[in-house]
Amino acid sequence: MPPRRVGETAARTRTVRERDIELFTELTGDRNPLHYDAEAASRSRFGGIIVQGGVTSGLLNAVVAEDLPGPGSVFLHVDWDFKAPVRPGDEITAEVEVLEAREDKPLTKLRTTIANQEGTIVLDGAALVWTEAL
Repeated sequence: MPPRRVGETAARTRTVRERDIELFTELTGDRNPLHYDAEAASRSRFGGIIVQGGVTSGLLNAVVAEDLPGPGSVFLHVDWDFKAPVRPGDEITAEVEVLEAREDKPLTKLRTTIANQEGTIVLDGAALVWTEAL
């Protein structure tokens, strides 16, 4: 694994689709009406259908496992605030930034954010990641 440097960043962008909601439901059983029932969701504080938080935060899994720190990386701890809803059709960008990189262990502390196409932060927080030597 190449050395991680404080300030190093990586990002991935993806358009969220209705099919993502369906696939997440197949995996988890999450059938919350806020994700499916347009009428009920329109009466909620969100004003319409929203995507499950796991779909949104899942893009961070890809950044961490594929880009920074990279293959062999797993989350040990996350501290995420969901700041705004994500809706089908939104384009979201997940970004990580190295805040700390231990030299004695393969531990990396990351700033984690996800923003939508309008630049609104929809998820903000931090994560501690272990990277297994593969």
